[in-house]
Amino acid sequence: MSKKERLTPIRRRVLEALLASHAPLGAYELIDRLADGGEGRPAPITIYRALDFLREQGLVHRIESRNSFIACVHNHESGDPVVFLICDVCGAVGEATGAGIADAIKAATRVAGFAPKTPVIEISGTCAHCRAA
Repeated sequence: MSKKERLTPIRRRVLEALLASHAPLGAYELIDRLADGGEGRPAPITIYRALDFLREQGLVHRIESRNSFIACVHNHESGDPVVFLICDVCGAVGEATGAGIADAIKAATRVAGFAPKTPVIEISGTCAHCRAA
């Protein structure tokens, strides 16, 4: 986060709610969770603005296929490709990291002369926990 950007109380609460969740949350789920905090029910636009800010800072990712958000706990460059592993059974989302994945995707896009706007790959399947159950 740059020095001039601030993590306002609402931005902090949104980030904390995402960090506390084991599954991605939609904006209205975040509203419900934050409303339970006793400070009133935040407006949807307030949540979306907080999410936009957190995404710009690389603190949150959007799961496009689920229209939901998850906190980013990995230390990677903002333009680096991200691979999400999404469990169809429990809804958990893992983030696959690795220089090899990022390098291969970057090389493929360079060869194609393509500049990705949102370098995100979503892979759905069943997580190890659900497979063992």
